[in-house]
Amino acid sequence: MGTVFRNPGNGVRMTGDTLMPFAEGDVVLIPPSMPHYWEYKPESANDDGEITYLMVAFSPELIDKCMDAFPEVRNRLYGQILPSEALKYGSGSSVEIKRSLMRMNDLDDIGQLGEMIRLLPIIFTTTDHTLIGKHVKIERDIRRMQKVAEYVMAHYVHNITLDDISTHIGMNRSAFCTFFKRNKGMTFSQFVTQYRLETACGLLKTSQKQVSEICFSVGFNDLPHFIRVFKSTYGVSPTKFRRHIT
Repeated sequence: MGTVFRNPGNGVRMTGDTLMPFAEGDVVLIPPSMPHYWEYKPESANDDGEITYLMVAFSPELIDKCMDAFPEVRNRLYGQILPSEALKYGSGSSVEIKRSLMRMNDLDDIGQLGEMIRLLPIIFTTTDHTLIGKHVKIERDIRRMQKVAEYVMAHYVHNITLDDISTHIGMNRSAFCTFFKRNKGMTFSQFVTQYRLETACGLLKTSQKQVSEICFSVGFNDLPHFIRVFKSTYGVSPTKFRRHIT
């Protein structure tokens, strides 16, 4: 079952093997059978503590049946396959998808089907997207990567050692390093730094906190080091990054 989500707030999401912050208005596609979850910040909820989001789920069989029944759909989607990786759509496509999802809310079953047929070409043919997660094919590895992601989300503001995480996962240091590098293509230290930087970017975009405050709130304990690592990764300092997006 493929699923399209439109997020109403901010927080952190895990899609397959990838953990990253998400922002208000993100529109993503989750391929069939991919483990995923969203952890919203408390301020994203309404006064009743509820989160309201837009979502549509569809099976690959729907696409095949639509192509068989409607030549117009077949002409648009011929040769297209349901992505096997999680995608986040760019701003242009996100606006179109959001409008379509909102229209579905006000339609009956037949109207929703018609709107879904109009939505499929956008989902499948747009190049306006970025990769946000891949399948982890081995079930045991999925569980381990989920535990790693949950641990990092809970402890990234503090120092996380290899002994800490390998003990939490139930592996020795050497085995954990090999396992993690095989699944993520980077070291655990690089993964934690990446997560901290992505969280810092989110705070630079959505908060008025000083750069020094953000530095320490995401787990860095040295401001000059934070600025150097940030600039090495994004090509600009945190201050210039914030200036460019405001």
